[in-house]
Amino acid sequence: MGILERGGKVRTQVIENRKGKALQPIVRGNVETGTEVDTDMHLGYWGLDADYTHQMVDHAVESVKGRVHTNGMENFWSLPKRTVGGTYVAVEPFHLHRCLDERIFRFNNRATKGNPLNDVDRFTDAMTQIVGRLLT
Repeated sequence: MGILERGGKVRTQVIENRKGKALQPIVRGNVETGTEVDTDMHLGYWGLDADYTHQMVDHAVESVKGRVHTNGMENFWSLPKRTVGGTYVAVEPFHLHRCLDERIFRFNNRATKGNPLNDVDRFTDAMTQIVGRLLT
């Protein structure tokens, strides 16, 4: 499951199933009440309108409905799919979170107009995050 703040960072979590009982607590734990939440028409998201300004786009009909879309999250998901299919070939379920963590780091630290990162910047950022950690 993934959550992307528009113009911000992405978060993911490996979940057992895609039912509302699994999805909605994660949304509520990561998104401030009253926030606009855009999703697709998946039944697991139904009921979020009690706490959020919840707008849905029906991908069977259209990919964008005005300003309502999930294109940023769809873009993110294309990256781990290509990585698993091309680089890793297969990922065991108990390692899936590691593959996602790598893609999250790359996505959240990509170069943009407002944040012109290069490879040295990303390397330095990665190295500052491992200080004091035990590598096993």
